[in-house]
This record gives sequence, structure tokens and C-alpha cells, in this order.
Amino acid sequence: MTESDVAYGAKSKYTEVKARAYANRDARRNIPELRLVARAFQLIPKPASVLDMPCGGGRVTVLLGQLGYQISAGDYSDPMLQITRETTAANGLKVDVFKEDIEQLSQRDKSFDAIICFRFFHHLPNAELRRKVVGELCRVARRHVAMSYFNPKTLRALEQEIRKLRGRKLTVFNTSLAEVSAYFAEYGFRLVKNFRLDLINNLHLAVFERVPR
Repeated sequence: MTESDVAYGAKSKYTEVKARAYANRDARRNIPELRLVARAFQLIPKPASVLDMPCGGGRVTVLLGQLGYQISAGDYSDPMLQITRETTAANGLKVDVFKEDIEQLSQRDKSFDAIICFRFFHHLPNAELRRKVVGELCRVARRHVAMSYFNPKTLRALEQEIRKLRGRKLTVFNTSLAEVSAYFAEYGFRLVKNFRLDLINNLHLAVFERVPR
């Protein structure tokens, strides 16, 4: 295991049991988040090739495939990849599903019109990793990157800080939109629009686009 592997648990925690448990959670919990993704992708015109990275159990992969995007899916977890293959096949979708390390993507520059990175960025504990991940997403995206993050100026984030003060170890990290936007600006992308899940949750989804040169 490398130093990077132990920097954040999300990279290595999804064993077969944990991956299945995550993928099989109450489907009703997915509805608001999938609506959020659908709203954000109204800004990304079709036809477009899209990479879902990391794809987890494939719920976003299926949504975007059903919306008419040419969707591919990557993840570091082998169990998650298998679940995505099963999920997309069950929904009648033919999707290219492959193993990828988001810190060092194997894809060529500008390989996809857009990339969706959903419910991952909040696992990254420091600026170095965040900048590295954003850099890889921007390198591989031809035009758009849609990325979720946990906003610190929310009631849910305040609850997390209170638990932290009480001695509870947190495994998620909140980042401001200004911080996230600054990473993207380093790689020539600008914010198009920021979406929030609701008034309480800290989950936000921001759409960035490459600045024409």
C-alpha cells in the first residue's frame, strides 16, 4: 500500500461486503441526489462522451446513460466495478467499465467531452491531493467537469464540526466553493454554475468549463 492509499480511506475501503452494502442502500436516498445530477447536466449539451469517475455502484452512470449521454465508468475498487457492470447491464446499457486511479488517470488528454465526479472530493484530506485530482479531471475533460463537494457553510457542516469538537473523528472534509474554484482556475477552467442539494445538506455540485484560448 502506498502513502497515497492511506491518505484517505475511500480509496481502499470498499471491500466486496462494503461495496455491496453501499450499492444496496435504500434507493429512496438516491432520488434527490440523482435529480441534482440531472439538473447540472442540463448545462452539458448532447451528444457528449462522459466519464463517471469514480463510478461507485453505477447509479450516476445509469442515469446519464438513460439521459442519452455516451457514458463510460471508472473506479479504483474492483467490487464497485463489478457492481457497476451488473447495474448497467440490468438497465439495458452497454457501458465501458474499467479500473482507474483518479490521482493518475490512464486516459489521454481531452479524452471525454465531460467528466462527472460525484460524492468523492469530500474524502480528500488536504490541498495537495485535491489539486492533484482536479488537475487530472481537467486534463482528461475536453470541455466540462461536474464535481460535487461538501460546502462548509451549511447546517450539516456545522453539525459535523460540533461532533468534531466532542472528540469524534471525521472522515469527510468540507471545502468552500472559492477553494474548489481556485483549483479549477489553475488548470484553465471556470465555474459555470453551482447547485446545492437542499438548504440543510452540505452536498453541492459545481459545473466547470474549459476557458477557450
